[in-house]
Amino acid sequence: SLMVNASGQPRKEKVKLPASLQGRKPNSIPNKKIEDPVAGRVNTSSAATRRQHLSSFHLIPPRVAFGMLKEGCTYTTTVILKNVGVNFSRFRVKQPPPHTGLRVMYTPGPVAAGLQVELEIEIFATVIGEEDTGGLEEVSYDIEILTETETLLLPVKANIL
Repeated sequence: SLMVNASGQPRKEKVKLPASLQGRKPNSIPNKKIEDPVAGRVNTSSAATRRQHLSSFHLIPPRVAFGMLKEGCTYTTTVILKNVGVNFSRFRVKQPPPHTGLRVMYTPGPVAAGLQVELEIEIFATVIGEEDTGGLEEVSYDIEILTETETLLLPVKANIL
């Protein structure tokens, strides 16, 4: 029950449901055109009654925090883009501008239902501004991942010494 905790005592505060259970996804913008006449459709009764889109991606982890970086060095991390829909889907990544120092490396192509693709996020730590910021500059950028049904935003943050 949501009214009591694991030890059987009444809860002091309400249980927050994750966004995935509430029917909405954080950091995503739905596309206007959803139906693609070329893409294959699933006509099973279980998929026909669902209100959610049949093609959807999840980012694992949903955000990237590099932490403190040394200027002049290159750092990388891996993000998984998983197809949680019932159809194969395509995606593409809008590369960040060069002044951010960010680059996304991935293998383009369709992703079958239930499979995943690795996105390698690379940052070259450089300080752009000439003004004195106390030796610390914060880089923050939302990488856009364009899918057939929505645009996913992957927030990336780093502090450069």
